[in-house]
Order: sequence, then structure tokens, then C-alpha cells
Amino acid sequence: MQKPLAWLISTLRHQKSQEGYKQIGGGSPLRRITEEQAKALQSILHSRGVDAKIYIGMRYWHPFTEEAIAQIKRDGIQKLVILPLYPQFSISTSGSSFRLLERIQADDPAFKAIDYTVIPSWYERPGYLKAMAGLIATELDRLPNPDQAHVFFSAHGVPVSYVEEAGDPYQREIEDCVAKIMQTLGRPNAHSLAYQSRVGPIDWLQPYTQDAIHDLAQRGVQDLVVVPISFVSEHIETLEEIDMEYREVAEEAGIHGFHRVPALNTDATFIEDLANMVTESIDGPRISLEEVFHPPERTKLYPQEKWEWGLTTAAEVWNGRLAMVGFFALLIEMISGRGLLHSLGVM
Repeated sequence: MQKPLAWLISTLRHQKSQEGYKQIGGGSPLRRITEEQAKALQSILHSRGVDAKIYIGMRYWHPFTEEAIAQIKRDGIQKLVILPLYPQFSISTSGSSFRLLERIQADDPAFKAIDYTVIPSWYERPGYLKAMAGLIATELDRLPNPDQAHVFFSAHGVPVSYVEEAGDPYQREIEDCVAKIMQTLGRPNAHSLAYQSRVGPIDWLQPYTQDAIHDLAQRGVQDLVVVPISFVSEHIETLEEIDMEYREVAEEAGIHGFHRVPALNTDATFIEDLANMVTESIDGPRISLEEVFHPPERTKLYPQEKWEWGLTTAAEVWNGRLAMVGFFALLIEMISGRGLLHSLGVM
């Protein structure tokens, strides 16, 4: 059922997604920027005498992780550093990719034979913190009263159950990351954190970005400097969700000074720190995929990584959708007097 369900979901969401991508020029720059990051990282490593090749493996689009692994084996790579482009770890981001790599490794002796190490998260690194603080400072210094602006961190949300039931360290790492960035920034600005991109019928981490913007407006904030804290590349959630949807929310709430800090992309300090991570990991202690945080087996992942029978998140979502379809079908039948129940003599 997984492929038919995936087709149906993509069909139902197609129009909304299409409109979003139209708003940002017809497509996401994520892959292009990731390729630029890979090229920049490889260039720095080569300049240091490290004969490394960078492979990009994406979870839900080309080049897929499976494609990257296939190329790694064809190239005869003997030593591998697995570096996620998520500064903070979550079972739904880095964790999902690591679990996929574990499954591939279990079924592929050639991949299993490669000497590898994993970098689970890296939000505490001085180079990353310096790069983020530098981008924020640049945006603040464009304002007539930089010290009066409110620094607003917007992170990608995750279900509350990940943190409270599964023990996902994501919220703790995000909060710690924000505190360290502000400490590195060394400015007197007030700051706050909220979570965006909530989907589905379950509770996600709060406060939600939209609600937090309204709250700041009521407190009289005039200049909002928005920092996309979970993202290292521009894509639809920065270019459309933040730049357009949340900007409109802010303006309607009375905040007309909406200023967005760009994603890191190929920031020189950021890429330099990625190179440092790689070189340190090559000769450092090995971290295996098994050592990385794993959610309990019964954790309800959202979105579902694979179809499972029983009381799963996917089942809950589809039960709700089917119930709504049945409700509207019944309503139409009651109004029109036509339908299956009437033909059976039930109504």
C-alpha cells in the first residue's frame, strides 16, 4: 500500500506545493546549494592535502542516499565520514538518514566493510556558532537602531511525542544552540525561539512561529530579525514559509520591520568548519551508526518511514481522512436522497 498511498498524498498536496514553488521561482534551490556546499568543502580539503571526494545523499529526492552509496562502492572508497547537514540531531532528520544507512549496511557486505565514522550533531562547534553570529550581526547592523531589534529564531518543529516519549534530544539541542549563538553574538538584543512547519493532527513543539509573532507584536516589537536556526540552505521553508507567509503574519500583526537572516549556504566560515570536522573525524575515534541515538521501537514516526499495520501515525492520519470522506458522503446522501444507503433501504 505504501506506493499507492504516497501517490495519493502527493496528488492531494500537489496544488498547494506547486503554488509554493511558483512563489519562489518555480523550484527549490536546495539541491543546487547543497552541490555548491559539497564543491566548496572538497576544494578546502584538497587545499589541505586531503584527497577526499564529497558524495551527496538525500533522503527523499535525487541523488538518493542509495545512489550515493552505490557510487561510493564503485569508486572503491575505503574510509568514509558521514556528515549530516543538520546542526542539531533529531530522530526525524539525521536519525532517519542514519537508520536508512543501517538498513543498507545490514544487507550490503561491501558497504559494511568500509571504515566509517558518523558525526551525529555539530551545533556546538565554534566555527558554526561564529558563522551564525556573523550573519545575524550583519543583518542587525543594517538597522537604524540595531540594539532594539528582537532576534527571533524559527526552528523546524517536531512532534512533542518525539521529545517526551521517545527521548529525542532535538529540543534540548535547539535551545542550547540558540543560547550559544546569542553568547557568541555578544549583543544586548532580546531574543526568542519558536517552531515552524507543523503538519498533521498531532501536537508539535511550541510556541508555534505564527503565534509567537503575534505575541511579539502585542508586546510592541517593531523590528524582527528572523533566524532560520535549523536550516543551512535556502529552500521552500525559508524562501516561502518564512519570507512570505510569516512576513505577512508579522505585517498584519503590526510588525513592519521584518528582516530575515540568510541561511549559511556557502558562508566561508561555515564551510571552513565543515572541513575541520571532516579532518578531525578522519583520524579521530570512530562513532558507529549503532552508537547514535535510536528511538524506541514503538515510537510513532511522522511522517511514517514505512507502512506498518496497527495503531501507527500513518494509520491515525488515514483513519481520520477516511472518516471525513465517509462523513461527507453520508451528508451528501442525506441531502440528495441518493447513494448506497438509500439503495440498500437503510435510509
